[in-house]
Amino acid sequence: MKRTVLLFALLAGLLAAGCGTSRKASRLQEKQLTASLVLPQDRREPADPELPHFEADSLVVHDFMGREVIIMNAVRDEETGEMVASETLQAARVTARFRNVAERHGKIELAFQVIVPAAMQDSRWQVRFHPRMTVLDEERELDDILITGKDYRKAQLRGYQQYERFLRSIVTDSTRFIDRHQLEIWIRRNLPRLYALRQDSTEVSDEAFASIYGVTERQAVDYYTYGWLVRRNERRIRDKDKMFRRYVKVPVQTEHLRLDTLLVNEAGEFVYNYVQTLQTRPRLRKVDIRLAGEVCEQEKIVYRVPESEPLTFYISSLSAFVDGRERYLDQVVSRRVDVQTEARLLFDLGDDRVREDLGDNLTEILQIRAMLASLLENQEFDLDSIVVTAHASPEGSWQANAALSQRRSQSVGRYFERFMQQYADSADRAAGIFLQLDGSRAAAAVRPGIRFSSHAVPENWEQLDLLVEADPQLSPRQKERYRLRRAEPDPDRRELALRTDDFYPYLKNELYPRLRVVAFDFRLHRRDMVQDTIHTTVLDTTYMAGVQAIRDRDYQRALTLLRPYADFNTAIAFCCLDYNASARAILEQLDRSAEVNYMLALVYARQGDERSAVECYLHACSQNGSFVHRGNLDPEISALIRKYDLNRES
Repeated sequence: MKRTVLLFALLAGLLAAGCGTSRKASRLQEKQLTASLVLPQDRREPADPELPHFEADSLVVHDFMGREVIIMNAVRDEETGEMVASETLQAARVTARFRNVAERHGKIELAFQVIVPAAMQDSRWQVRFHPRMTVLDEERELDDILITGKDYRKAQLRGYQQYERFLRSIVTDSTRFIDRHQLEIWIRRNLPRLYALRQDSTEVSDEAFASIYGVTERQAVDYYTYGWLVRRNERRIRDKDKMFRRYVKVPVQTEHLRLDTLLVNEAGEFVYNYVQTLQTRPRLRKVDIRLAGEVCEQEKIVYRVPESEPLTFYISSLSAFVDGRERYLDQVVSRRVDVQTEARLLFDLGDDRVREDLGDNLTEILQIRAMLASLLENQEFDLDSIVVTAHASPEGSWQANAALSQRRSQSVGRYFERFMQQYADSADRAAGIFLQLDGSRAAAAVRPGIRFSSHAVPENWEQLDLLVEADPQLSPRQKERYRLRRAEPDPDRRELALRTDDFYPYLKNELYPRLRVVAFDFRLHRRDMVQDTIHTTVLDTTYMAGVQAIRDRDYQRALTLLRPYADFNTAIAFCCLDYNASARAILEQLDRSAEVNYMLALVYARQGDERSAVECYLHACSQNGSFVHRGNLDPEISALIRKYDLNRES
């Protein structure tokens, strides 16, 4: 949410006597005066140089031929006696418009100053500045800056006082609109019995009142109520917002205030130190800050402040150290490949027929059909065989379950074998028949001889073990009871014993159906590959994605991808997230290149080991002279350079 920086400046006395605000505003317009947006002086940098520029005491005239002649003020040189031109030197400050800032902890701190000239200040004015930040071609508004004069604030408060008087004029007690005296006379004359009870606090309903006297209490009260007062009061209530806008031309800012340093320099200029923290974003390289605004006298804008020149902050990041060399993996490519999947198919009790209308069978069957179709059309692999394994739950005898599982496995195999035949025939018809070179006819689609093998798992106890242990509905006592039953070697007696436990209905109704699955194992081989295996190298796409994530400054993702590699780039990701102990553990195991030494210097400095940090930094500079300059960009190293005067020339 956008906030506002509010500075209440007591500017009384800044006006020259007799100088009206309109004249001051005209001068602002003539000079196109603006606030200065500058970088604060950094202790690491030398002071801005005071460079001289010439202000010549001269005249430009034209001679009799119409040519320009420059006549300059001259003085006599004391040594030569010659007349020489005299000129006045004035200082002109050269101010930097950009700065390198270091990204730390996923954030960037942008510090700049807003300098408001004295001519833009007046007791009756409010100066409003609107800083804007450009981030990745996106404009973002920062907190406004308001500088409020004393008389301007007094006028604001007078508006609030007028509005408060208006609010006090709104009547909240409706009985004040009733002519109580006349109402009492009417009751005494027409309703003496009621008047006699005027001191009685007993409540009488409006219905009972009407049944006795033929007129309701509400009707009596309304008759003696001043309707025009009620209407006026209601109108005032409706007009509250309108009257606020009428009296309070410019509301006082009271929320989302931020207090920063405000100074007044010798020239009477306000110097506001503005600090903006920005969260790191991928691909963020620089940030531009601009400033515009207006000078207001109450609700009237008397001068629009021209937009300032931009300040540019270049973001220095440890991502510059990333090692972008490609990384490869050794890969063994096998000729044969297995693909597994499962389907939960329901069967009628004791039946082995595949029914599409039973439960969710059709959904499961369509998924297997889609996989078979994709394997048949695959251009890289040929499908050799399919192993179908049917699993059963423990109800009934082991022998009966074994026979039933085998029959179901064979039934499923026949069902999908028919589907594959129909699919292949359909593909042939779609592709048509073509003539070979020898004149014979052949189908466009070649159907491989795919074998189906049937296997059975009579009772799927291993899967049941896993389900029981992971089930949150079963108590520890019930799970322990199940383990005791599971120790029985005979499956029939084991299942019979389970039937006596209180949790058996839950097992039968919730877990047993999840055991009745049909597993498919697709055996494939790569086309045009003769050898069983081939050794090759492939690009490690996971690693390279982690490298790119560092470049994009998406450090959390980079660390997720690079953590298993524990190399230099992993250490960079750790450093960027301020996980210095983890970064140090990796860096200390690597060969001491210039980059490794510099990163170690950074980590040691963060951990307070200045001796090791200085030593590693000097080693890095001796290995690669560019690190002398780089050290000024990282605050941890820059502090060591200043403290120990590390980069002095010998």
